[in-house]
Amino acid sequence: MEEWPENDFRIFVGDLGPEVTDAMLNEAFSKYKSLAKVKIVKDKRSGKAKGYGFVSLLDSNDYIRAMREMNGKYVGNRPMKLRKSDWKTRNVTIKDVKRDRNLEQSFKEAKKAKRI
Repeated sequence: MEEWPENDFRIFVGDLGPEVTDAMLNEAFSKYKSLAKVKIVKDKRSGKAKGYGFVSLLDSNDYIRAMREMNGKYVGNRPMKLRKSDWKTRNVTIKDVKRDRNLEQSFKEAKKAKRI
């Protein structure tokens, strides 16, 4: 996901059927002018869709409109469930933590205290 725009507004799109492709998701969100990228997440071994994906928008107004207008809309055989993506906060976990022993210790303590 590193090739995504740095300061985008990313939407997690869940409950997608196995028939949904990147092209279908792109078409569904193409009415938003700031659409930058879409991606259906696939299993590395089988290549089958995992049932969720991401949509990247560059404009906050498009993001708000998309969240309001597209939640529950059908793409393929199922209605989409949209949420704000937490991908950026998730990227800070293990890779960065392993580089810094102090950070790693803080991470372990926070995890023990169930703050993470």
